[in-house]
Amino acid sequence: MKKFSILSLALLMVFSLFSVTVMAQDEVNLTLWDIRTASDQVTPALQDAIERFEADNPNVNIEHVPTQNDNYKTKLRTAMSADNAPDLFMTWGSASLERYVDADKVYSLESHMTEDWESNFMPAAMDLGRVNGELYGVPVTNVSPALVWYRTDLFEEYGLEVPETYEELKNVVKTFKENGITPFALANKNKWTGSMYFMYLVDRIGGPEALQQAISRKGAFNDKPFIEAGRRIQELVEMGAFPDGVNGLDEDAGQSRTLLYTDRAAMYLMGSWAYSSFKNEAPDMLDQFSFFNFPAVESGKGDPSNLVGTPGDNYYSVSTKAANKEAAVEFLKYLTDSKMGEELINIGNIPPFTGVAEKIDDPIMKKIYNSSQEANHIQLWYDQTLPLELAQVHLNTTQALFGMEITPEEAANQMEEAAQEYYGE
Repeated sequence: MKKFSILSLALLMVFSLFSVTVMAQDEVNLTLWDIRTASDQVTPALQDAIERFEADNPNVNIEHVPTQNDNYKTKLRTAMSADNAPDLFMTWGSASLERYVDADKVYSLESHMTEDWESNFMPAAMDLGRVNGELYGVPVTNVSPALVWYRTDLFEEYGLEVPETYEELKNVVKTFKENGITPFALANKNKWTGSMYFMYLVDRIGGPEALQQAISRKGAFNDKPFIEAGRRIQELVEMGAFPDGVNGLDEDAGQSRTLLYTDRAAMYLMGSWAYSSFKNEAPDMLDQFSFFNFPAVESGKGDPSNLVGTPGDNYYSVSTKAANKEAAVEFLKYLTDSKMGEELINIGNIPPFTGVAEKIDDPIMKKIYNSSQEANHIQLWYDQTLPLELAQVHLNTTQALFGMEITPEEAANQMEEAAQEYYGE
């Protein structure tokens, strides 16, 4: 009996080892969803990470399925609702990730987060990937504040200084308009582009607490800072600060930047990823671009060092439906390693990884990095901070403000009514 037991145990061990070997050689197919389309500057770095991972893991295939930014959120939401999630997917962290965590659609990365892997990230960038203290998404592409990019040669030609206040900004707008140049390149068909102006104005007028109080319901979305932000947007519209037909121009098609490259516009409020676009689309003009922080509003509460943006940008996660969670997590390590970081820096991004400052040689990128480090507060984009239902109302009403289709009071009241309904008040 004892010999039989030993023999049985030996056979079981052999069978187990054989099973593990077979499992290791079994083909694994993973699907990855994100916004890295062919025209995206990050796509080559992402593809390189996929190729490196597949070379090291010949039995694993990753199918990359990109979708344009504006359609991606709807596509992902629909798939999650239908319990048809991809193995790996991207969000912007915070509320955009929390929604799916609460619905038990996201696999926790906490048990996989070794000390070595975690030390690779900037601590502040990790916060938006956590829900209730547990990690569900890792930041990948960029520390991305929204900045006012401008044509230095055009400012010099018309004797203009970088504006430090909103009144000075209006003088810059007036000068360019009088000389046949569109002050701000803006393509607002996409809605989130115009939202940047609203977010900065709310911050400069009411400080970060204006949004925080509205969300916590200690304040409201029709408080003075929100109404005043809408009023100033329409003031700029009436001054001719934006292109004709601004709400019909497409940011994804680069219609805003084309105005900059052809001397028809002077300024461009956009995330720091714009620098990657300049390097790729107009390398000969690169020395004609710089940036400044959105100006202070007189008597406003917001610190002019405050930034709107994200400390980590895109957050990649593994779904609870993933066919092979271990392989999916392993791929995330390739997506956040030093090689990925180097490639992101090469295209003008500032990856949310430690040790970045020492690797940056480009003076504009150093300036972006320093601005981010010196900011008193970084406000995550409203359409990522707010619940999706409220985010859409914010985007719609802000676009309507630019189209002069709605008054600032009406926009603020619609937002507050939606908040009351959402919070069950």
